[in-house]
Amino acid sequence: MPNHADIYANQATMYERLVSKQASLYETIQAIIPVEGLDIIDMGAGAGRLTRVLAPQAKSIVALDASESMLRITADHLGQADLHNWRTQVADHRQLPIEDHRADLIVSGWSICYLGNSDVDHWEANIHQVISEIRRVLRPGGTAIIIENFGTGSETPNPPDFLVDYYRLLESEYGFSHRWIRTDYTFESVDEAEMLTRFFFGDAIADKVVSEQLTTLPECAGIWWLQV
Repeated sequence: MPNHADIYANQATMYERLVSKQASLYETIQAIIPVEGLDIIDMGAGAGRLTRVLAPQAKSIVALDASESMLRITADHLGQADLHNWRTQVADHRQLPIEDHRADLIVSGWSICYLGNSDVDHWEANIHQVISEIRRVLRPGGTAIIIENFGTGSETPNPPDFLVDYYRLLESEYGFSHRWIRTDYTFESVDEAEMLTRFFFGDAIADKVVSEQLTTLPECAGIWWLQV
């Protein structure tokens, strides 16, 4: 399996190319809470796939990520869009560099999972710290939205075994509501699909792309949301 930490630190441009093959999640977020005029935090913003679609409607948006390389891509896109209501900062989800009750909305896409992987030591304590920070930073009545992998290469939910306990905890321990959506990748060719999927998802997914000659790779995402 590819080393995602290395990808985020050293291959951010290639990662951005991969996620650009997914449709915008703006309408999914908008259906949970209208984003216009809100102060928003994007935890694990990466190359900005959520930040960039939310920023035009937000009052303000702060993009946080552990990778400075990823945040540079986010900043470049926001600058090119001539937006001025944003900033980026390197951060750990367990200790957000944000004052209390600062945000109306916190979003986090495909990011908290790295702390909630059941193969990671103290993963439950990690999640407790993350949720505590989310609650601290949100204003009363604010909303948190978490988006995670619910099955890459699958047309119906098939979450990774090592994330199932984390997902269950969000609902049973922390009171999040849940649904799932499709977040398929649409590539220009089978060759592009193979190259980008092998880069990030590894040989099993890429071999499936080749054997089935896929230009669309199905994927499911879980959506969890909570109003505090």
